[in-house]
Amino acid sequence: MKNPLLEFTDKGIYCSAAKVYLDPWKPVDKAIISHGHADHSRWGHKQYITHHRNVPIISHRLGEISVTGKEWGETFLVNNVKFTLYPAGHIIGSSQIRVEHKGEIWVFTGDYKTENDGISTPYESIKCDTFITECTFGLPAFKWTPQQEVFENINQWWAENKSEGKTSILFGYSLGKAQRLLKYLNTDIGKIYTHGAIENMTQVLRPLVDFPETTLITKETKKEELLGNIVLAPPSAHGSTWIRKMVPYVTASASGWMTFRGARRRRAIDKGFVLSDHCDWQGLLSSIEATGAEKIICTHGYTEIFSRYLREQGYDARTEETQYGDEEDNTATDETATLEKQTS
Repeated sequence: MKNPLLEFTDKGIYCSAAKVYLDPWKPVDKAIISHGHADHSRWGHKQYITHHRNVPIISHRLGEISVTGKEWGETFLVNNVKFTLYPAGHIIGSSQIRVEHKGEIWVFTGDYKTENDGISTPYESIKCDTFITECTFGLPAFKWTPQQEVFENINQWWAENKSEGKTSILFGYSLGKAQRLLKYLNTDIGKIYTHGAIENMTQVLRPLVDFPETTLITKETKKEELLGNIVLAPPSAHGSTWIRKMVPYVTASASGWMTFRGARRRRAIDKGFVLSDHCDWQGLLSSIEATGAEKIICTHGYTEIFSRYLREQGYDARTEETQYGDEEDNTATDETATLEKQTS
């Protein structure tokens, strides 16, 4: 029996015909990388291939690496196997990886979202035989509000905090979410200050996107300078000594997990904005349908529940273990456990 075009191994997703891995989690000779988040682009590979917009991102994160950039729709051969990158819409430079060999077509999505965020190249549907999909938010409870409405609410929240003489602290992952937030903050309200992790990554991405001006917070930054303004910070900064000098402040988090009120409470966040760089339930289903694929492989998220639902809809769906996760660093909540039981 012949090997499948893509296999799930202890190092990552492997194409034996090309002797190349997709987003491997252990060091390999040749890796095709979907995007710059740490669970998908790891240090230690001898050769990296990725979209050219992702090159500065992973070079910043990983240091000196041997990396080749490709364009959307550019087909390249590795041992006579055809590979093509298509936009995933997840973050800047994020790709789906199309693999074609001997008349068989597979697509690996990495992470993806169907809503056009205005800074990432919008998601494109690709016809294929087998579709490898994430299902980070693969429960019916997840249904996203259009981002324009979310950003109106964020700016209104900031303006209200300013009127009360408080600093607004908004948490978002330093690559992707932070830049999406930054793009739509209303600078008529005040100045945008940044944590070093977000400032450094934003500087890498400024040649690609027109972002508003930001000011890096340093040891010399005084509390009085921050009052009424907004601070973009990674979730890891919450509760740190770095944040203490910003009192009085109000906190908020922008994440798909803010769907659940308990998630906000457990993180001791004052306000939650539901904004995700992944598909919601309906986005996943519509994406899968558009591919025309009969075989679906679910890699991370609510894999068991989502794959079972797909089988009930007539798909040949299964799950595979990977080391991919959620960059928003979610931990299981009572609400997710309850929803899992309800959908089981």
